[in-house]
Amino acid sequence: VRGGSMAAGWERPPAAAALTLVLSLGASAPGLLRGTPAASLRPAASLRPAALSAGEVHRLVTYVFVYEDLISLTCGAIIIWYFAGSFEKNVGTAKHCFLTTAFAVLSALLYLLLKPVVSRVSAVEDARGFMPVAFATLGVSTTRSRMKSTLFFGVRVPVVLVPWFMLCIAWFIPHSSLLSNLCGILVGEAYGLGYCFCLDFPESVGSKLDRVFPFSLLKRIPGLKYIPGSLAERRAFESS
Repeated sequence: VRGGSMAAGWERPPAAAALTLVLSLGASAPGLLRGTPAASLRPAASLRPAALSAGEVHRLVTYVFVYEDLISLTCGAIIIWYFAGSFEKNVGTAKHCFLTTAFAVLSALLYLLLKPVVSRVSAVEDARGFMPVAFATLGVSTTRSRMKSTLFFGVRVPVVLVPWFMLCIAWFIPHSSLLSNLCGILVGEAYGLGYCFCLDFPESVGSKLDRVFPFSLLKRIPGLKYIPGSLAERRAFESS
């Protein structure tokens, strides 16, 4: 009975969020253990305009896995666990992976577009870590929320202002890029308001993706929870 109650009380983590966390640890931990910043040890992962000009387009995605110190990595792990996990439960694992990649790329492109202008008046921190994508998911959630207001640190505020309050708080996280986080909010709110409708695909497509590689493989990883693409399947999965 004790073992059954422990199994029932332990909830498996969402598959894509857990995979994002593992990739972040793999990209950043070796540099932290050696006492060298991860960005310098892994130049192939960081977001650099010169490298993009040379055709290294993978940097538009890989920068979200890079952290330079233990505090940033810890904050990133919490953000991934909370924001990515919640978003994955709402849209399904396959769509979460697609939108996470899309948000990372669009936030990076907007960041690279604005950086030369902003750097003329203020120093701009390099874009790294999952936080821009987290702000994008927060922008989607607040723009599509049916609630008009919510409690924010005990104070009732309009839901649409929550990302902007969070942006101010994130300013105090070490190596957090204000500009890249702002770009994440703008991308997420644009998607949430329907301006990026080309990124949407019907639930039937999500259900088909659930049956093909690599998502069929994610389903088989023990200890992780794969979230179906269909809303009806997600509800049945949760009720079971």
